[in-house]
Amino acid sequence: MTTPRLQLTGITKRYPGVVANRAISLRVLPGEIHAVLGENGAGKSTLMKIIYGSVKPDEGAVMFNGRPVHVRNPQEARALGISMVFQHFSLFDTLTVAENVWLGLDRSLSLAEVSASITAKAAEYGLDIDPARPVHTLSVGEMQRVEIIRALLTSPQLLILDEPTSVLTPQAVDKLFNVLRKLAAEGCSILYISHKLHEIRALCEACTVLRGGQVTGDCDPRNESNASLSRLMIGAEPPALHLRTPQAGETVLAVAGLSLASAEPFGTDLHDIALQVRSGEVVGIAGVSGNGQRELLQALSGEDPRAPAQSIRVAGKAAGRLSPGQRRALGLHFVPEERLGRGAVPAMSLAHNLLLTRGDAVGPLGWIRLGALRQQAARIIEQYQVKASGPNAAAKSLSGGNLQKFLVGREIEAKPALLIVSQPTWGVDVGAAAQIRGEILALRDAGCAVLVVSEELEELFEVCDRLHVIAKGRLSPSVARADATTEQIGEWMSGLWSTTDRAQNLEVEHAAA
Repeated sequence: MTTPRLQLTGITKRYPGVVANRAISLRVLPGEIHAVLGENGAGKSTLMKIIYGSVKPDEGAVMFNGRPVHVRNPQEARALGISMVFQHFSLFDTLTVAENVWLGLDRSLSLAEVSASITAKAAEYGLDIDPARPVHTLSVGEMQRVEIIRALLTSPQLLILDEPTSVLTPQAVDKLFNVLRKLAAEGCSILYISHKLHEIRALCEACTVLRGGQVTGDCDPRNESNASLSRLMIGAEPPALHLRTPQAGETVLAVAGLSLASAEPFGTDLHDIALQVRSGEVVGIAGVSGNGQRELLQALSGEDPRAPAQSIRVAGKAAGRLSPGQRRALGLHFVPEERLGRGAVPAMSLAHNLLLTRGDAVGPLGWIRLGALRQQAARIIEQYQVKASGPNAAAKSLSGGNLQKFLVGREIEAKPALLIVSQPTWGVDVGAAAQIRGEILALRDAGCAVLVVSEELEELFEVCDRLHVIAKGRLSPSVARADATTEQIGEWMSGLWSTTDRAQNLEVEHAAA
């Protein structure tokens, strides 16, 4: 029999109040693309961190290429030939892309050589990135490209990928899959974590399913359906979305003639953005990461108050120069793509994180009513099925998907007139994704105007009534979901929409504004 590349036996990891992994056994063969599937909080990321040496197991054994190993840290893992791309990135904001990659490579290489290697790999894999850019100027999608390239440059024997396609376009996903299949054909083993069941079925040849920190099944995903994989993972199929014909009303968000130079040296300038979102409809913006999404969202949310006052109107009021708090007073609530650091303060409790955007539990003299605050957090935890120890749990203690459910719930429960959501289901399992999308549609049906910015085309097609594409800081015409196709949106992501369509769209948007 072939010696397994990786073999885990009886891996157990306990944390206070929870057993993250319980007696897990797993085998990965050379050249095998092996999926690890499970809902948020099932223990997948903990298990991968044990393999990579960033978490130490309490019990169990790890064998690599037939030899028992004790991986004490990521440096030892990389020396063995194990590389990992984390869902939450491990990059230094103040360093450049090349400097970040250089930290994990052979120090005999010069920075110039590393930069050249990054450029070559990026071009080969369709993950273009500028090695000279500081990381703090990158979008989430661009940061993920850096992580993937850094891992591939180590020529790993075992490559661990945690949600690698969550913010990649369909075209980039296809290119990445070709790369992964080539790596597997050359003998590299791949552990692949994803909540996108169609990806697992298309790419992987083996699958281990976790639920509640335990292995509940093994299968060949090529012989399964999305429904059967969902049943293995969460015990049921995700609820179907109930789509209704939108009853669009008054314009709540009107953007006209918004041109804004990026505040960052490597950012994207916005050019004559025209957009409207009416009550009772969901409008989506698709696009490849780094094409102006960050700049547009900062201008709309109030983080960047440099826009001309009249270029952004919320509920009929000129809002281009208003602060985020002043815009919330007009009914605008915002869910950013960065959960920790912008959406939530990592060390603060879930209850106290409510105070970032909600003042329900603050008394008239500014005193915080702690009991009411905890009750409010408990309601969100229960309604959105957030896996947390309670309202006092620190935000950083939650899995990415569970924190996302809490943040979306925090803003939806504020009953906004306008909700702007960036990457609403990034890294979220199929059950939680269906729940979040259902809540967005329910909010729309209740009369809220919703703007969704996402790189998940499937998601946009599921929840949006109209779609735009942003490319190089310019916004495409809007197209009704019923008339849109994946091919058309893919072309528009390269900026390939006609000037005639754009002129017509500008007339419509300016008139509506």
